[in-house]
Amino acid sequence: MSELLNDLDKDKFILAQGTLAPDLIESGSKLSSSMADTIKTHHNDSPLAREFRNAGKMIEPLRTFYKDEVRELGRELNLPAELVNRHPFPGPGLAPRIICQLDLYPWYLENYNDFNNRLNLICSYHRLRATQSQMLNSLEAQLSDQKREFLISLKDHPRIYPVLLPVRTVGVQGDGRTYSYAAAFSCEAGAKINWDVLSHLTKLVTMLCPNVNRCCFVFGDKIEGPVRDITPTLLNPGAISRLREADSAAMDMLRQHDAMKLLSQMPVILLPLHFDRASRHDPSTKHSIVLRPFVTQDFMTGAAAIPGKHLPEPVVNDIAAAVSGVLGISRVMYDLTDKPPGTTEWE
Repeated sequence: MSELLNDLDKDKFILAQGTLAPDLIESGSKLSSSMADTIKTHHNDSPLAREFRNAGKMIEPLRTFYKDEVRELGRELNLPAELVNRHPFPGPGLAPRIICQLDLYPWYLENYNDFNNRLNLICSYHRLRATQSQMLNSLEAQLSDQKREFLISLKDHPRIYPVLLPVRTVGVQGDGRTYSYAAAFSCEAGAKINWDVLSHLTKLVTMLCPNVNRCCFVFGDKIEGPVRDITPTLLNPGAISRLREADSAAMDMLRQHDAMKLLSQMPVILLPLHFDRASRHDPSTKHSIVLRPFVTQDFMTGAAAIPGKHLPEPVVNDIAAAVSGVLGISRVMYDLTDKPPGTTEWE
């Protein structure tokens, strides 16, 4: 697309696009603020798009609108409800939702053990707080009475097995972009999950672990870390096909339960992670899927949809079961991160 636009005679063409206010804000455009920081670069505010805009060759009728305002405008125009309420869809072919990685042992894992140990300490605080260690003393210094009481209360929840994932995701903290690890929680198969507890733990972990900006729950049996390698993944027909099939299974189940209207968006993400291998020496060949049900008004901030609160838990379980049936999928995960510190999308 960029090559095509570069070849156009800008004196003879005008570019029209559906730019929204959040696109400019997150891309750090001076049109939104002279102090804006780049969270992520949207295709409609790329250097080439800015060139067209600066030359007066750009039509953007929705540039000052937020997504909720665009939907309200659609209703005023009597557009069909299925169009007005449609979830945002990234193109081409869901490609932005495929986390690509080639290095089998990513270079940034040099500090993996330290970060993973801190994550485990937080989730095991109720069992380890009587011990003495420099890492525990460091954590204690960051805990308010309220945070300490919550971590102690985890003794009443089925044991949570945390693991740092060897992938990084885009986040936002303050007005700045972060690119940090994702963490995962799991429990033994059949355990009764308290989603409010996991949601609160996610908020706490992203506050106490500066290198973590996103947390997920892993459906199925417990995951005992560490997880240090990945499935080499490129943006190729195989990866795209696998994600499309998983996305279709998830969306079909949402429609079947008439639950699409309960969410603002539900990105389905393909991760280069293969759990449950017979041996640690077996090659990583499968992928995992992350469900990202999200509720928001303006998409600038928002909350992870909590099962049992925003989305019926049976619906969540049915979606996870449908997606886990896709060939080549290792595990299904559920993103519990608000925005901030996570963004709506992972990349």
